Amino acid sequence: MTGKVFIVGAGPGDPKLITLKAVEAIKSSDVVLYDRLVSKKIVAMIPKKSTKLYVGRDVGDDYKHQDTTNDMMVKYAKKNKTVVRLKGGDPFIFGRGGEEAEFLKKHNVKYEIIPGITSGMGSSVYSGIPLTHRNFASSVVFVTGHEDAKKKEGVVDWKRLGKAVDTIVIMMGLSRLEIISKKLISGGLNKNTPVAVIQNGTTDEHKMIKGTLSNISKKVKDAKVKPPTIIIVGKVVKLSDKIGWR
Repeated sequence: MTGKVFIVGAGPGDPKLITLKAVEAIKSSDVVLYDRLVSKKIVAMIPKKSTKLYVGRDVGDDYKHQDTTNDMMVKYAKKNKTVVRLKGGDPFIFGRGGEEAEFLKKHNVKYEIIPGITSGMGSSVYSGIPLTHRNFASSVVFVTGHEDAKKKEGVVDWKRLGKAVDTIVIMMGLSRLEIISKKLISGGLNKNTPVAVIQNGTTDEHKMIKGTLSNISKKVKDAKVKPPTIIIVGKVVKLSDKIGWR
């Protein structure tokens, strides 16, 4: 068998942020399985000769959707095809890339993983928010606000997390923003801690709402913010007033 799967990060939204190596993989593909958050302009890079298959998965969709995607990767690879599994952001940052690599390994399929700029990093940079800063933040954590539905209970200890790191980047957390904010406050974070919610980061629809732990949930509701979003909690959020460049 000479087929191979490339698990590829497409970046955070701006099509110009995709890597050269990712573009090379797309151009050499026979089959591309692409996600919901992959930019339309990047999808347009897929050669006409390639089979293009949408395998987008929304928050709350049946987990079996992932099983189907796994099976498709193996099926085409065993037909000696070059398969690109194209994901928004980075495959290994809440992108299930690790799970897919495990599945391919189990089925003796060759694979290569190509990193991408994760949405948490891209959105923060385009908003003028440095996730670390010598004067304000020596630590940063990336955390999901929406854990696997198969888990009996959440494992993110929000109360402890707030005091453990300087900057918190929450992905897929919009629907639980009010709950998360309350837990962070109850864990000892000041209710006036700055928060930014970034919608459609790095794209032409990039939008940022800023507030504090005590009022961000209401501000987001009033602004009718919708996914995909990135939430950033910490003092560094204030720096966007000074160094924001868009």
